[in-house]
Amino acid sequence: MTEAAELPPAPEQAREVFGDRFEDAVRYAELLAEAGVQRGLIGPREVPRLWERHLLNCAVLSEVVPEGVTVCDVGSGAGLPGIPLALVREDLKITLLEPLLRRTNFLTEVVELLGLDHVTVVRGRAEEVMGKVQPVHVVTARAVAPLDRLATWGVPLLRPYGEMLALKGDTAEEELKSAATALSKLGAVETSILHVGEGVVDPLSTVVRVEVGESPGGVRFAAKRAKAARTSRTRRRR
Repeated sequence: MTEAAELPPAPEQAREVFGDRFEDAVRYAELLAEAGVQRGLIGPREVPRLWERHLLNCAVLSEVVPEGVTVCDVGSGAGLPGIPLALVREDLKITLLEPLLRRTNFLTEVVELLGLDHVTVVRGRAEEVMGKVQPVHVVTARAVAPLDRLATWGVPLLRPYGEMLALKGDTAEEELKSAATALSKLGAVETSILHVGEGVVDPLSTVVRVEVGESPGGVRFAAKRAKAARTSRTRRRR
């Protein structure tokens, strides 16, 4: 039987990034290294690089998230980037959206254990929750799907003039080019590639930003969104 990889000590940058929540970040890293591996949420080979490649890589996304907004982390998995973002930004209201039960169970345990009162866990697929989850200012995602497919799930969850922030790797520029037509149809009005985490992570984290206009998801989702809003109003009256 292969011996479990050991979680390395937190780097000094983690103390700076997580501040008062540093001990909670350490506990989350321990949970990922233990229960996360045991439940198949992350691979054992990821344990030695949990801090640099996962927690810090995700936490620096906070540099480009506006203050006091609502966020939906699509395909949250083991909570990346949603949990690190929640640890450094208590001003945000974050929804962790994940379809698999074993993952939502883990996320719920983490949220309760770390006392993340500004975080809600929702089980479901992005395309199924319109009308059940309020439109948000920002959608986040990491390693979920190619950008064109990810956008079809994430963009319709946005409020008018919201933005999707997708953590990507070396393929970011290529994905953005190939997704241009699909993004336009989904109501995107501006796209850009950002690099965040100066002095914290090396290489820097790459973020694809997709900003939408007044019709997130494009014409195709306008009627669906209106219907969902009407249904929500009817439920409230009851």
